Amino acid sequence: MPDYPSHSPRFALLCVGNSMMGDDGAGPRLAELCVEQPLDGWTVVDGGAMPENDIGFLRELRPSHLVIVDATDMGLAPGEMRIIDENDIGEMFMMTTHNLPLTFLIQQLREDIPQITFIGIQPDVVAFYYPMSSVVALSVSRLHQLLPALESGMGIARYVAETG
Repeated sequence: MPDYPSHSPRFALLCVGNSMMGDDGAGPRLAELCVEQPLDGWTVVDGGAMPENDIGFLRELRPSHLVIVDATDMGLAPGEMRIIDENDIGEMFMMTTHNLPLTFLIQQLREDIPQITFIGIQPDVVAFYYPMSSVVALSVSRLHQLLPALESGMGIARYVAETG
């Protein structure tokens, strides 16, 4: 868990996933990139496979905007990224390797963080001891470059659930 800053940051990034499970490591890889190439004005938290352990820290941090990134099975081509509406997270089947559903995490943070954006990255392979696919690694790098443009939309499409 990072040190507490002396003031509330404008932006926080919660990176979720298990780096030992192939493309599920997209979130932790993004956290690593942010350490290697810091984003000005951002506090980065590597939530790993148990992001619920960071709820207290994030609530205390009180950023004006939190971005949560996780590998998410959306039925898209591997590496595709989408902004997923909070209401859709609970309704769609989401591949997860976490102890608690991400909807619980978001509900716990909602009181203290006014704006939360969830970005899913479509995995290719999620299995123990597999490396991250090159297409997902490229998407993680692209997302790192796009995050500074959060307020202007980043150019990431919104996820649209299939009806039927």
